[in-house]
Amino acid sequence: MKILVLNPPFLPRFSRESRSPAVTKSGTLYYPMWLAYAAGYLEKQGHKVMLLDAPAAGIGHDTVIAAAREFGPRMAVLDTSTPSIDNDVDMACRLKKALGDLFTVVVGVHVSALPGETMASAPPGLDAAAFGEYDATLAELAGALDNGADSAHLEPVKGLAFRDRAGHVHVNEPRAYIQDLDDIPFVSRVYKKHLDIHPYFYGHSRHPLVVIVTARGCPFHCTYCVVPQTLMGHRYRKRSIGSVVEEFRYIAEKFPEVKEIMIEDDTLTADRGRCREFARALIDAKATRVPWSANARADVDFQTMRLMKKANCRLFCVGFESGDQRILDNIKKATRVDVIRQFMKDARRAGILVHGCFMVGNRGETRETLETTLRFAKELNPDTAQFYPIMVYPGTSDYAYFRDKGWIVTEDFRKWITEDGLHSSVVSNPDLSYEYLVDFCDRARREFYLRPRYILGKGIQIFTRPGEAKRILKASRTFFSHLFRPSLKNTSTSTC
Repeated sequence: MKILVLNPPFLPRFSRESRSPAVTKSGTLYYPMWLAYAAGYLEKQGHKVMLLDAPAAGIGHDTVIAAAREFGPRMAVLDTSTPSIDNDVDMACRLKKALGDLFTVVVGVHVSALPGETMASAPPGLDAAAFGEYDATLAELAGALDNGADSAHLEPVKGLAFRDRAGHVHVNEPRAYIQDLDDIPFVSRVYKKHLDIHPYFYGHSRHPLVVIVTARGCPFHCTYCVVPQTLMGHRYRKRSIGSVVEEFRYIAEKFPEVKEIMIEDDTLTADRGRCREFARALIDAKATRVPWSANARADVDFQTMRLMKKANCRLFCVGFESGDQRILDNIKKATRVDVIRQFMKDARRAGILVHGCFMVGNRGETRETLETTLRFAKELNPDTAQFYPIMVYPGTSDYAYFRDKGWIVTEDFRKWITEDGLHSSVVSNPDLSYEYLVDFCDRARREFYLRPRYILGKGIQIFTRPGEAKRILKASRTFFSHLFRPSLKNTSTSTC
């Protein structure tokens, strides 16, 4: 079967697969990674796939429809996000109208949280929503359609919500998670076949980069984090070390221009023993030519860091979130302020850079705890930092919490971002309005980045570590255009 796998057009450089989907100030553009994994899985089942990433390619609705007509798919799979959901469903309907005999299905964290609601509110042009980890769901669905099944005979497909001929919505039984992740093809092979890697950029990473995962699921239960709560679950399911090392070698051979590999596991360092095993395996296989980065918790010990650095680990992306212990406890971060301080000292000692994320407006937040977090960010002084107001998404514990409190100011999902696509908070409590949180993020960013200590450090870094210069200058061009832009009062405009 021919299958169109589409990251739909929306706003220029809109990152659906970011944990907070938006257009970023640093120019960051995420790979459609989960979509690409599914494309590879479908190809392994014998289907002919066209993977299109409209935001990266800079193409609009008409161009997508023209490409689809030429390809002639029987099924179209479209990624979604909360802010873009109406647009994404509309794109599915446009494709169905243009191609006629086409089965349309949407995927992603938003429809995983609200599969029945998505189908009930969508026009008839949308046939189904695959919720949760959707690789195997799409493969089974494609097989059923290939064998002549229609919307009246899809009850056996686990992980699927669909509309029958009478217009009734059915939400099937959830699908169990894939246990053998080595059975899924390398996502880097999918990138090589279908995508131009150069538009993809992370503000904290060297460019160009390739993004992969070595595992799925996260064993931690942070209240705000959407991917484990909707898509991949809380069990940390791991690829074999041999498989990951082999993919590193494949990337080094097939992408000679790549300057970094980013490991997008929710938390690579959740299993420190595996991190050490992985680092040793890379060293033994002489697969350390390409520097790599990873999402990490702020509790990695120095010995593990030192070994990871020897294996050419360059940077950790860390969610510090708050400098107040009570806030960290409220959001079930399962870390301590004193441990975070030691982590930063050890990271510097090991020579690993840190990108720090700070989120404000959490449960129990006050103006005093905001200032505590800003002081903490300056004290930690990571290589780069981002400050953003809390952004709650359907399916998360935080969404239920703030909705029950009556503190979500709108249920219009398009307002989860600004008109320009920038992050927007929709949470206001009696003490902290979203306008105040946005203004605080403005000030926090200016105070963090305009410190003489920070500016001097960046200048030294450019000259002493030339490999960092391109990344710093590329991110700065976009970022500093926003730094002094005034806040828009009485709007939901975020400047984080």
